[in-house]
Amino acid sequence: MQNLKTKEDYIAYLKEKAREIRIKGLKLITAGNIGHPGATLSSADLFAALYFSVLSINPANPAWDGRDRFILSKGHGCPPLYVALAIKGYYSWEELLSTYGKLHSRFQGHPDMKKTPGVDMTTGSLGQGLSVAVGMALAARRDGKKHRVYCMLGDGELDEGQIWEAVMSAAHYKLDNIIAIVDYNKIQAKGPVHEIMGLEPLPAKWGSFGWQVIEIDGHDMENILDAFYLAKNRYNNGKPIVIIAHTVKGKGVSFMENTPEWHTHAPSKEQLEAALVELSAYGDYRWKN
Repeated sequence: MQNLKTKEDYIAYLKEKAREIRIKGLKLITAGNIGHPGATLSSADLFAALYFSVLSINPANPAWDGRDRFILSKGHGCPPLYVALAIKGYYSWEELLSTYGKLHSRFQGHPDMKKTPGVDMTTGSLGQGLSVAVGMALAARRDGKKHRVYCMLGDGELDEGQIWEAVMSAAHYKLDNIIAIVDYNKIQAKGPVHEIMGLEPLPAKWGSFGWQVIEIDGHDMENILDAFYLAKNRYNNGKPIVIIAHTVKGKGVSFMENTPEWHTHAPSKEQLEAALVELSAYGDYRWKN
């Protein structure tokens, strides 16, 4: 990590990582002609915070037993995960970019724990990741391990009934070593979440199941870091924690923002060029304001 002397330096460093994840995520999707641009852009700030500040991991030893576990329950949103792992050094960016989505590649459209270093759980079918996280957290506690289990969920994914069984189980077993993160961009594959299956009052629902709820602006890096810090400090209070991150689908690219069509749709090379111009300006703007 570069020399970061002040909190402002640290925030700027993580914002740059988020911008790198956005840019490389879109390049990846365009090169492979597969992926989900909207979710890649909405979750980039969360991935930057997780992989460059929050998670205790070791790229030189991906199987280190003491590492925190991360499960991307909404497996279709894997480009920012792949990019973050490449930047951390689990594999090269060149390999990722040249093989993503191709036959026999270890970088498929959903994460595969048997193929990709740094991936703790294979995911793809929605609604199952949190159940696995509950099992991992319960096993860690019974084995006397101190690591935490993080699980990122999509808002459309919350339609799945199994999610709420896992929510209920985590509270029942008082799993305070699990932190769920909801990328709440409010748009799913076929349209706005509130039209397909309304979630509100979402914080109250999680709270009624016995979870500690933290609501944040999922694009405000200081807000994100404060939430993760607070979540870590609530360890041993007997309650699982959920961070509900309000985000914007397609954040940072004007023609992708809040547009259901960009849920799953690879940009053309011309659209990629236009997006990269906006993302460059987007980073400069945020840092100066």
